[in-house]
Amino acid sequence: MLRIVHEDGPLTRADLTRRTGLNRSTTLALVGELVDLGLVRESEGAAPGVGRPSPVVRASPDVVAVAVTVEIDAVTVALVGLDGSIRHRVTEHTDHRPGAADAVRIVAGLLDGLQDVMRSFRTVGIGVSIPGTVRVEDGLVRYAPHLGWRDEPFAGPLAVATGRPVRVANDANLGARAEHLYGSGRGVRDLVYLNGGASGIGGGVISADRPLSGADGYAGELGHTFVADNGIRCHCGAFGCLETEASRAALVAVTGVDADDLPALAAALDAGGPEVERVVDRQVAALATGLRNAIHTVNPEVVVLGGFLGVLLGHVGDRIVTAVRAQSMAAMADRVRIVPTALGADVLLRGAAELGFRDLLDDPTLAPAPTPTPDPTSTSQEATTP
Repeated sequence: MLRIVHEDGPLTRADLTRRTGLNRSTTLALVGELVDLGLVRESEGAAPGVGRPSPVVRASPDVVAVAVTVEIDAVTVALVGLDGSIRHRVTEHTDHRPGAADAVRIVAGLLDGLQDVMRSFRTVGIGVSIPGTVRVEDGLVRYAPHLGWRDEPFAGPLAVATGRPVRVANDANLGARAEHLYGSGRGVRDLVYLNGGASGIGGGVISADRPLSGADGYAGELGHTFVADNGIRCHCGAFGCLETEASRAALVAVTGVDADDLPALAAALDAGGPEVERVVDRQVAALATGLRNAIHTVNPEVVVLGGFLGVLLGHVGDRIVTAVRAQSMAAMADRVRIVPTALGADVLLRGAAELGFRDLLDDPTLAPAPTPTPDPTSTSQEATTP
C-alpha cells in the first residue's frame, strides 16, 4: 500500500481499496499503521457522490531519501521526499574528474553541511547515480570510463563515511525507471530512455513493465551501439559509437555556450547558422541510427530523450522520428513516439531516490522513528535528538 501511494498518490482511501482488492476495514487499518509510522498523511477529500468524503492519503514529504549524482564535473546531493518532492539540493562543482574516494569525500562533506536542514526530515537511505557499469548487488563500479574508474567499490565506503545504507546503480537505468514511474513513460509498459550529459550517452530499458538489467545489471549501454562507418574512436576502443557521433561537447563547441546551460544551448541551436546545422545534421543521423537499433531490439512504445538529447529533439522536431522510420521495419516503428523527458534536470535524482527508498518500500516497519514533537508547555531545556 505504501508503494502504491508513493508511486501513484495522492489517492483516496476508496481508491486504495479498489486498487488493492482489500476490504474497507483492512484498508483503514493499514492506512492507520502507515499514518502511525509517519509515512503517510490523511486529509479530507471530496465526496465522489452521495455520502461522506473519502479521505485522501498522501506520502509524507518529510520522509526523505538522499539522492546523489556523480558527474565528471560535479557532484549533486538532494533530499527527495517520499511524495516525490525535492526538498533541498546542493551541488559541488569540480575542476577535475573526481576519483571514487574524492566522490565519497564530497558526498559526505555535503551531507555534513546539510545536518541542520536534515533535522527537519527522516532520512531512510542513500541512492547514487553513476555514469558507468555498476554491479548492483554490492555497488561496485566496474567501469565508469568518463570518470576514469575501474573496479571501484563505492556503496561500502560511502556507507561507512555517512553511517547510512547506500545503493548504487547506472545513471541511465535510474533515469529510465524514474521516467517510467513519474514522467513521459508513465503508464507505458515498454520504453527506451537515453540520457545525454557530460559523461556521454547512457541508456536504460523498461520491458514489460520491468527494468531490463541483464545478467550483471549492465544492460542498456546504448551509447556504445555502432552508428557510423569511419566514425570517431571511442574510449571503449571501438569506432563510431553513438556517444562519440552525437555528443554534448560537439554542440557546446559549435555554439559556444556553457556546457551545463541547456536553455542557452536550445537558444543557440534555434539561432542556427551553417556550421551549427552541419553539426546538428550529423548528430540527428547518428541518433536516428542508434534509435533504430534500439527499436528493432526492444520494440518500445516510447523513446524518452533526456539532457542535451532532449534539447536536440526540441530543435529538430519530427526530423528524428522521420529519420528513424525511414530506416526501420515499418511494423517496428509505426507506433513509436519519441519524446523529451518530463522530469527534466531532476530525472536522475528521482531515479536515485528510488534506490534510497527501496528498503522502506519493501518493509515500511524499517522506517526510522519519527522525531518527537516537543511539548510547548514543557520548561525542559533538553534537546531533542532526531
